[in-house]
Parts: sequence; C-alpha cells; structure tokens
Amino acid sequence: MTRRLVSGVVAGALAAAFAGSLAAQQVDPKSYMPGIAGCNPQNCGYVLSATGTPDNNVVKSAAYNGARGLSGNLCYRTGYWAPSMAIEACDPDLVPKPPPPPPPPPAPPPPPPPPPPAPPPPPAVQKITLASKALFDFDKAVVKPEGKAAIDSEIISKLSQVQKLELVLVTGHTDRIGSQQYNQKLSERRADAVRDYLVSKGVPRDKIETLGMGKTQPVPGVVCNMTNFKALIACLAPNRRVEVEVKGEGVVRR
Repeated sequence: MTRRLVSGVVAGALAAAFAGSLAAQQVDPKSYMPGIAGCNPQNCGYVLSATGTPDNNVVKSAAYNGARGLSGNLCYRTGYWAPSMAIEACDPDLVPKPPPPPPPPPAPPPPPPPPPPAPPPPPAVQKITLASKALFDFDKAVVKPEGKAAIDSEIISKLSQVQKLELVLVTGHTDRIGSQQYNQKLSERRADAVRDYLVSKGVPRDKIETLGMGKTQPVPGVVCNMTNFKALIACLAPNRRVEVEVKGEGVVRR
C-alpha cells in the first residue's frame, strides 16, 4: 500500500489538485466517495483537515471512477510521522493486532454409558427331605395318608411360593437291607409314587424328574450294627427317604 508524505502547508493544496484531477478525468460525482479516518489532534502524524470531525479529520485520498477507480485508503503523513503514530484507518498493517480470542474450551466428554443391568439371580434351589417312614410302609412304594399330608405341608405349600417353576427333582433312597438291584427298583418306585401324587395336586408332570439311588447314598452318621432285624430296620429308617429339590424363581427358604 503506497503512503504519501507531505508537509502541513500543502494540505490545503491537495484538495484543489485532487478536484482538478477529477475534472480532467470527467469523474462522475456520484462515484466520489471520500475516505474516513479519525485521529487525535494532540498526537497525530497525519495531515488533518481543519473542518473535519473527530472521527473523520484525516485528509485521505478518495475512491473514484467506479470499478476503474482507486482505493480511497491513502492517508497523508506529516514529516514527523512515526510508526508508533499509525492508526487503524490509515496503516492497519502497522497497528498491533489484538491477540486472537482464546479457543473455546473443549467440549466436556460425554457421560459414560450406564452400567449394564445386573444379571438376574440364578434360580434358587430348595431341597426338602421326606422321611420314608411317613411316606411308605417298610418295603412298600404306596404313599400313606400321613405321607400325603407330609407332601402337602412340605412340598405343595412351598411350590405355591415359586414364581417360575423350572424343575422338581424327586430322588428315592433305601437302606442297605437287600440287594442293590432290588433296592434300585424300590427307590425308583417310591420316587415315581411321590411324582404321581405331586401331579395329582397340580404340579406339571413335565416339570418333574424322578431318580432312584437305591442304597448307594446312606445318610452320613447313621451307624447300625445291631443283629436284631426289627431293631436294625428301625435304626436304618433315616436312609429310607425321598428327597425333593425345587428349582425356580422366588423360592422361599424355611
């Protein structure tokens, strides 16, 4: 950008010379657009107009001839002008630029995703042991009336508290009297007899599984060494049992 250095005494002649130049070039008056620049008269290094306003008191060149015209941004510097006197309207490249605004703060990180829901607890299992003495006569597989009452109070009443029944496992056991083959069949018949009674009380048959263990799983701690047969039968009574395991949601343990 060209700068013009003039003395204060020629400021008045500039306007006349500029007007003559306009007339010689047959400038359209409508295209004449005076430049605007304001400077503090107490510390100004540019030629000032005696009739200008505080915001437009610097003598500037003008824009004229429309698209062919010159840019009206040339200010006339005085002989004592110094770069420290530069103003934005005349020498924008010499005026210190304000620092750029700080960058916007980084966006906060997105909140962490919610934790996955806890898996549902596994179905509870409740194991109920029914004494064979209450269920069956010795060496029999027919459920006695007191055995049915025991099933009602120990099994049926608790099944009503299961929200989602998955499995009822009925396992029959015998004592050691007799062969394993015979006791295996006896334990299976007893398990089936309990299953049939549960079905008659409304338990779905497809939810019930039966298993016979014969005499292979005696109750720990039951020691019977007597030779009297009746006494031996009475001593081994805890081994003659049926175990019922209930698996489902909402099993209430008692």
